[in-house]
Amino acid sequence: MRVPVEWLRELVTLPDGVTTEQLAARLTSFDLKLEEVIGGGEVVGPLVVGRVLSLAKEDQKNGRTINWCRVDVGADHNDADGGRGIVCGAHNFVEGDLVVVSLPGAVLPGGFAIAARKTYGHVSDGMICSGAELGIGGDASGIIVLPPGDAEVGDDAIELLGLGSEVLDLEVNPDRAYALSLRGVARDTALAYGLDFTDPADIEVTGKGDGYPIRVDDSDACPVFAARAVTGFDPTRPTPRWMAQRVEQAGMRSISLAVDVTNYVMLEIGHPIHGYDRTKLRGPIVVRRANEGEELTTLDGVVRSLSTGDTVITDDRGPIGLAGVMGGEETELSASTTDVLIEAAHWKAPMIARTARLHKLPSEASKRYERGVDPELPARATQRVAELLVEHGGGVIEDGLTVVGTAPEHAPVVAPIELPSLVSGVEIDAPSVVEALEGNGCEVALDHGTLTVTPPSWRFDINDPYDLAEEVLRVVGYDKVPSVLPSAPAGRGLTTTQQLRRRVGLVLAGDGLVEVKTFPFAGPADWQRLGLPADDPRRHQVMLENSLSAEEPGLTTTLLTGLLKALVLNVGRGHHDVRIVETGRVFEPRAGDPEAPIYGVDRRPTAEEFAALEAALPAQPQHVGLVMTGDAERPGWGTAGRPVTWADAIAIVQHVAEVLHVGLVVEQAQRAPWHPGRCAAFVLGGVTIGHAGELHPRVLKAYGLPPRVVAAEFDLDALIAAAPEVGPRPDFSAYPVAKEDLALVVDERLPAATVRAALLGASDLIESVRLFDVYVGEQVPDGKKSLAYALRLRAPDRTLTDADIKAARDAAVAATAAIGASLRT
Repeated sequence: MRVPVEWLRELVTLPDGVTTEQLAARLTSFDLKLEEVIGGGEVVGPLVVGRVLSLAKEDQKNGRTINWCRVDVGADHNDADGGRGIVCGAHNFVEGDLVVVSLPGAVLPGGFAIAARKTYGHVSDGMICSGAELGIGGDASGIIVLPPGDAEVGDDAIELLGLGSEVLDLEVNPDRAYALSLRGVARDTALAYGLDFTDPADIEVTGKGDGYPIRVDDSDACPVFAARAVTGFDPTRPTPRWMAQRVEQAGMRSISLAVDVTNYVMLEIGHPIHGYDRTKLRGPIVVRRANEGEELTTLDGVVRSLSTGDTVITDDRGPIGLAGVMGGEETELSASTTDVLIEAAHWKAPMIARTARLHKLPSEASKRYERGVDPELPARATQRVAELLVEHGGGVIEDGLTVVGTAPEHAPVVAPIELPSLVSGVEIDAPSVVEALEGNGCEVALDHGTLTVTPPSWRFDINDPYDLAEEVLRVVGYDKVPSVLPSAPAGRGLTTTQQLRRRVGLVLAGDGLVEVKTFPFAGPADWQRLGLPADDPRRHQVMLENSLSAEEPGLTTTLLTGLLKALVLNVGRGHHDVRIVETGRVFEPRAGDPEAPIYGVDRRPTAEEFAALEAALPAQPQHVGLVMTGDAERPGWGTAGRPVTWADAIAIVQHVAEVLHVGLVVEQAQRAPWHPGRCAAFVLGGVTIGHAGELHPRVLKAYGLPPRVVAAEFDLDALIAAAPEVGPRPDFSAYPVAKEDLALVVDERLPAATVRAALLGASDLIESVRLFDVYVGEQVPDGKKSLAYALRLRAPDRTLTDADIKAARDAAVAATAAIGASLRT
């Protein structure tokens, strides 16, 4: 909302010392945020009024037609020939018109300096200005033509057009629709400074009944409709300069007296008004819902197809206006209009918002209606427009005034008197609370500490006790609210889960992985690239109502979708060795896809309601995913280097499990998107919690990645849940270790991890088991392999004897024999 400061000062008598900057700061504290201050010295003269003496049209090679003009700019500025030659590309003026001319040396908004320059074969000694070029709105394709009698040749146009005046451009939030008018801003200004203000809507309405016939069939959409007529209006009368100036300063274009008056009153009191050429109306006006397929040509010349969701204003011919949005072309005010029917109606905000968006037809009227307009203004708005039309355009106001319907009443709001203090932490006494609410136009009753507040007709946003607290705080001042930090509870340190996650992060970083964060979205194309079978449960996603991309309509069930896209990006930018990891959640739908209930916000949900919400949420386990490509060890002058392999991915997962003191069983597996012969599964307590290995060549081809890319993904929550409690440092035995090596012959399909687990569980004296050799060849039978393990044995309380060592060794051999192993001889 653009607010001319001079106009505002007419409604509120501000103290002399209040500057525009101070006023803007005070309004900002009242929730009317300043966007910018316009004007106030942006234009530097000479800027004068000139008269076009001659005009010659000249066609140019580029297809344009320019006007070569001689302009009288006053004796002080004319050249020796009694004028100045100026090239102008606009065509909305003729010889004899008064125009605004910027002369060499002038500076226009944006720092645009004017100088004499050669163009189109002439030296243009100045510029004839449009409103847009002067920063006061309007169409840049047409220059400003001043009405006769408004000024004399040579007059200072800066003063005439109010270009030295300052305009506040305010950001008006949707809940403060009343501030889309000078009336609303002036009321808040008066409240902010504790002053009285002149209410421009304090208008005495004359005449009742026997006006133009009106019928409202859609009273839900139109609770109030008012109309009155002015006859004998002179359409040739120009808009007074002061009125056109204020309309333009507010960001609108001055068109004609009748149109400018309706726009001026809308800016002044906040109620949109529409004028009809009464001689073009056919029969009574009827407000109704549109019929499906009806058509209306609006003022912008567009033929619009209507639906039953639109409310229209009609006469005997059909629709003549789209209610609250834009009028129709057939009954618009024109240069020959002498009889004007003035309409001011109150329309329901949701209906206007729907219609404006459906027809892509935002307007100054719809912007106000969809936020809320004072329903008690229609009759007063028609009276104000009628008086201005008669004052400046002649004619008479007809006695009849038609008003259909009554303004809806606002329900009172009840709140305890101490609520503003409780919300803000500021001590606010009862008289201050009442005074603040009454200053906002509310009717206040106080009874035994309880406020009963009836909001004014223009405050649609006050519906809740906390709305009252907000209004009181606005007046008291948000700057009075203390800035107090809450007392921190005694430190409890990190939780066990937080400690273990940090430990895992350090391990991954130590293994050379760089952490990334990717978007958790995926779609059918991702599953196709990963080669997931049609019945793979990972294809079943939690779908989003409003996804960022149609190609990724749901939440991902695996971190590999985002990691592989990140790898593609890095490889595409020339990186050869890439090792990236992500820790994040995956989203697994519940069985049956239960729908989450939606509860109100007026209370805390019950325990049962919380349980219902939890049951509807998808499972969201924390996973770790990693992908690697390139060299594990870079080649140097003395080494050949080594590329990453599937074993590196497995080793990293094992390292994480080792740091968490969790025993994982590694088994051969087949699972997309890994290579079927180079994929390992990690088993914990009989449950598979992850996989690692080399990606399938088809997957790498689908992503455009180099061969031999390896990847791993595992359930971090499952690992952490299995980790022992973080407690005191365990006791270590100070007694010497005994070492034994065992070479076992096993079936070549038996995993080495299974043999290792059997050895560890054979005796309490076995401290650790390490595989140091694998042999397949002539010295073992076909279908067999030899696994050599190094065992470390130790007791916590004594030095082991030979008998202890022999017993532990025999127990180890017996344990492996149970899974088909035998000592190699």
